[in-house]
Amino acid sequence: MDISLASPLLGGLTPQLFMRRHWQKKPLLVRQAVPGGVALVDRAQLFALASHDEVESRLVAQRAGRWTLRHGPLVRRAIPPLKQANWTLLVQGLDLHLPSARALLDRFRFVPDARLDDVMLSFATDGGGVGPHVDSYDVFLLQAQGRRRWRIGPVKQPELVPDVPLKILANFEAEQEWLLEPGDMLYLPPGWAHDGVAEGECMTCSIGFRAAGRDELGREVLQRLLDGADVEQRGPLYRDPQLAATDAPGRIPDALQAFAEVAVARLLADPKALACALGEVLSEPKRGVWFDASEVPKPKAGGVRLDQRTRVLYDDAHVFINGESFRAAGRDARLMRRLADCRALDAAEVDALSPGARELLADWLAAGWVQHDDQ
Repeated sequence: MDISLASPLLGGLTPQLFMRRHWQKKPLLVRQAVPGGVALVDRAQLFALASHDEVESRLVAQRAGRWTLRHGPLVRRAIPPLKQANWTLLVQGLDLHLPSARALLDRFRFVPDARLDDVMLSFATDGGGVGPHVDSYDVFLLQAQGRRRWRIGPVKQPELVPDVPLKILANFEAEQEWLLEPGDMLYLPPGWAHDGVAEGECMTCSIGFRAAGRDELGREVLQRLLDGADVEQRGPLYRDPQLAATDAPGRIPDALQAFAEVAVARLLADPKALACALGEVLSEPKRGVWFDASEVPKPKAGGVRLDQRTRVLYDDAHVFINGESFRAAGRDARLMRRLADCRALDAAEVDALSPGARELLADWLAAGWVQHDDQ
């Protein structure tokens, strides 16, 4: 992707200019970002996906002013009739299951993969929506089929409606309003309140981005550091030859507290270990993702492509794939980084890998993380 070229997806802005002007700053409405909309899946297929255990889905309905929320899997009889107004089916992570959804997500890779989350598709009958709410992450709202009216505004009063299963703003005040037709798209930064209501039957794609909390990310990285620590290298044992007799045996000795502080600081003092742990955390597949592993690897000549569920990232010293890390340098590092950026390697690039890297690629093929590219 050439990030210096104007993009119809962004209303004629280059990705560089969009990120500078709008990303986490202000909304952007793009008419006909994807002319005519997209057809990722038809209604029957979406309903079928919502019935699967491995697919995250929710059903939101409003009747007589009362909101209800039901989590999937949702068999067909659990979904209201189409003639009933004011309900919405939301199916998360379509990019994990549909190549067309993965292709749509790839159009937004001017944002680092470490921030990309997934494609959600919401199907709604007339009047359907999830109420005025605010998200803590960036989102592109692409109208796939039908029409949806969006009202947006800054959050002036964050209070929520009590006793409902959704986080609905109690005092939402819209400052702008648009009716989106198929192919229109609205970008919203975090913190902007919005309310989307279907006008007739409609489908809306939400391209969302991950925004881990500081403490949450810190805990996950620390856990990875602990998991990767060499238990055989215990370091020096705590010693206290000058320990005096005490009449307060329940009190933790100051020297032992200091020893523990040094041990933790030593664990955190290695920037390479921290970077490795972070890459493993960020490349971890989404919860509930399973790969189709083969019993015997069958490498063959030709190119390869990443499975649509596979996450690959890299830093200066490592390549990270599905929560695992591998050191890489020289030509192998350059080619593995290309695999991460392009999600594929052609036959010549595969042949250029070292024997060790090709062996690693064969392991990934056997695990189902990588597929042969027959194109």
